[in-house]
Amino acid sequence: MVSRSIRVPVALAAGLTVAFGPVTGVALADPPTVSATVFDRSLNLQGVQNARDAGGYRTVDGRLVRTGLVYRTGQLNNATPADLADLTHRQVRYVDDLRTVYERAIGPDKVPAGATAHWADVIGQAPPQTLITTLTGGDDLYRAFITAPGANEAFAAVLRDIIDTGDGAVLFHCTAGKDRTGWTSAVLLTILGVDRGTVNQDYLLSNQYRNTGPNDTINGVQQPWLDAAFDQAAETYGSFDNYVRDGLRLSTADVAALKAKMLA
Repeated sequence: MVSRSIRVPVALAAGLTVAFGPVTGVALADPPTVSATVFDRSLNLQGVQNARDAGGYRTVDGRLVRTGLVYRTGQLNNATPADLADLTHRQVRYVDDLRTVYERAIGPDKVPAGATAHWADVIGQAPPQTLITTLTGGDDLYRAFITAPGANEAFAAVLRDIIDTGDGAVLFHCTAGKDRTGWTSAVLLTILGVDRGTVNQDYLLSNQYRNTGPNDTINGVQQPWLDAAFDQAAETYGSFDNYVRDGLRLSTADVAALKAKMLA
C-alpha cells in the first residue's frame, strides 16, 4: 500500500471544493455510442458517482476484457448500505483510494464488508502550489500523473492489486472518479490491448455518468487532458511500453499475469 501525508493550505481546500462540489451540468446530447456502450456498465449505485465496470471491451486481437473483476467509481463516502451490500455481493476485495490525505479527511470512504482498503495517493507528494493548480483538472494534472513523485508507485499498486485478488474484484477511485481514476483505467485497458479510440471513449464516458456538458471543465473531462498524459508518458519514457516497464516497473511477467487475469 502506498501511504503519503502532506500539509494542505487553505487555498487547496477551496480549490477542491470548487473542483469536486455538486454536479450541476446538463446531460450530454450525444454520448459515445460505439463499443464503449455495448452493455450497461453502470453499477447503478445510489450514493456513489461514476460507478461502472471497467471491463467489457474488445482488444485489438479480438479478446474480451472480463467484467466483474475491476470497478471504477467516485469516492465512497456517501455510499448507502444498499450500495455497500451490492459491492460486497460483487466480491470487491480491495478498495484502492487514489486521493490525497486532505480529500480522504473530508470524505472518508465507507468500505464494503469483505474488502481491504488500500491508499495509493497519486499526487500527494507534489508541492502544495502544484496541487492547487492541478487538482481542478487540465493538462498539468494529467502530466503530473507521469511526473509527480509517488504517482507511478500509486498507479502500479492498483494494477498489482488486480493481479493479486484471486477470484475477487478490485475497486479503484479518486474523488470524482474521472481524472486519476480515468488515467488508471486508460493505463489498464491499454496494457490489455484495447485500442486507443475505445480507451478514449471509456474516458469520456465520465461526462455522461457525471451528467456534465462538453464544455464543463470542472465536473467533466476533456480529450486533450488524456492526450497530455499519453504524450507525457512517451516524452518521459520514450513510449507507453517503456512507461509501463520503467515508470510503473511492471515486469513482463506482471503484464502477462494481468492479461491472464483480465482477458477471456
